[in-house]
Amino acid sequence: MNKKLFVPIIIVAIIASFGAGFYVSNMSRPSVEEIKTVSNAELGKAENVDFSLFWDAWKVIEDKFVNRSKLDAQKMVYGAINGMLRALGDPYTVFMPPEENKKFSEDMKGEFGGIGAEIGMRKDILTIIAPLEGSPAKAAGLLPQDKVLKVDGKSTDGMSIDEAINLIRGPKGEAVVLNIFRDGWKDAKDFKIIRDTIVIPVIKWQMKDNKVAYIQLYHFSENSASEFKKVAQEAISAGAKSVVLDMRGNPGGYLESAVDIISWFVSDNQVVAIEDFGNGKKTEYKSVGYQKLMSYPAVLLVDAGSASASEIVAGALRDLRNIKLVGTKTFGKGSVQQVEQMRNGSSLKITVAKWLTPSGKSIMDEGLEPDEKVELTEDDINNNRDPQLDKALEMLK
Repeated sequence: MNKKLFVPIIIVAIIASFGAGFYVSNMSRPSVEEIKTVSNAELGKAENVDFSLFWDAWKVIEDKFVNRSKLDAQKMVYGAINGMLRALGDPYTVFMPPEENKKFSEDMKGEFGGIGAEIGMRKDILTIIAPLEGSPAKAAGLLPQDKVLKVDGKSTDGMSIDEAINLIRGPKGEAVVLNIFRDGWKDAKDFKIIRDTIVIPVIKWQMKDNKVAYIQLYHFSENSASEFKKVAQEAISAGAKSVVLDMRGNPGGYLESAVDIISWFVSDNQVVAIEDFGNGKKTEYKSVGYQKLMSYPAVLLVDAGSASASEIVAGALRDLRNIKLVGTKTFGKGSVQQVEQMRNGSSLKITVAKWLTPSGKSIMDEGLEPDEKVELTEDDINNNRDPQLDKALEMLK
């Protein structure tokens, strides 16, 4: 079964590709009559699609382009696919050739090279979703919602996410310079960041005063559910009486992990998330019956770096348990990506749906507003103050 991903765009090189070994220039071209049978009735388009214009343009390029002796047919195919994907208007739908598909799989398992920041598009501007805990990006001072204007001096205006990723990633130990603009600044600033091997942290916890289990969940990776189980059992055994679940800067990950973690806080067989495929079809995901934290008072910490699976958890626990959200508005990454494995080890990560909270609310591009809005300033960070956590602990007294 294909795993459903609510995946932020990790700093990983992704390019559009048909995969290895696909040669176009001299291949047999199907007749117009065969191609014109392609249609998309599900989207309400009655007209047939005529691909002859593509082949006409290809022929003109082969015959008349001034540097036609240097044409690379494979790169032209990649460019065509890239253009097709851009026409969808969805920055999260990408094709990954074998090498990049392998890197993506490694990233989701928890280790990869880069700066340790995850990026997305906000109003067509390349934006930091979250710097990962313990990463070079975090150490350099990047924050959620930082706008990336340049990468090593190259403007990101009009640049796709995958193009930016290719520029940002690089060999361990080498530097990349990001030109960053942050709300409240007069001018943009350069951040020089040394690339490193990135190990994605999963979870840690500590007992606060009044027996509050403070759980920091950094990512929804393949092993997040099992790691959360260990932490929950430790906290219960230690006598915890309430929980603060901190998902600030958590950019998401696997849907299955999100559903599993929600299941600790709610009763069995409750709808915790709804996939809306946009064609009338919806799929409900239900809790699986752990329930051991169901009676515990809880508060969730969220911010602009809380995205995708984090928003699923936050939306579900607020709808089902009336658990309060403290912090700032979440990112609004409410789409569902599914990875389809293709030939030759390539894959297509495609947006197949948007998700709804149990009450039917979509957070696509809107995010979740906190119940208690508490800002965390740069001055707070520099002086090790955490008014958001302080507010959550106060609410649980």
